[in-house]
Amino acid sequence: MTVPTGRRERKKAATRQKIADTALRLFLDRGYDAVGIREVAAEADVAVTTLFSHFACKEALVFEQGEDFEQRLAAAVTDRAPDEPLIPALRGEIQALVRHCTADSTAPVWRMIDATPALRAYEESMRQRCARTLAAAIAADPALSRTETASRTIARFVIDAYALARESDAPEATVDEVFSMIEAAWEAAAPSRRT
Repeated sequence: MTVPTGRRERKKAATRQKIADTALRLFLDRGYDAVGIREVAAEADVAVTTLFSHFACKEALVFEQGEDFEQRLAAAVTDRAPDEPLIPALRGEIQALVRHCTADSTAPVWRMIDATPALRAYEESMRQRCARTLAAAIAADPALSRTETASRTIARFVIDAYALARESDAPEATVDEVFSMIEAAWEAAAPSRRT
């Protein structure tokens, strides 16, 4: 997560984290569907309006780092050095996310997500949003010179690499395998190869 610099930003980030931690604890203890927003707010000692100023919906409480991941993927495109290749930069971000999401401590959270239709649907919508953000960042970089279709395709492949790896028995090997294919697709979409 990005570290806030000012006192106000740090306080806001701490409140957000407290709400998310409280919600996750309650969800894991009692079940996602058994816990209401008002209960989360009361347990976190914040107003419901404060909760909603940090999280758009109940599902977002479970995926509190989703926004950070979306920003990190876009930054892997926009903040890389001029001579740094794109695909390895994206691979690094996906590997970091996969390591985080496949750690033993996250297993109960993923079991809850997999067992809850609303959370599975939210995760899918979050992946689609991340793919759109990543595609826009790729398409906007003139040095990458790929078509909008190529940018969108690569972005979806990158997001799917994460999903496939998270579900795999060998997550890091899956990322490596998928990114070999992504690298080939990226090269195939290069301007000199298009007709």
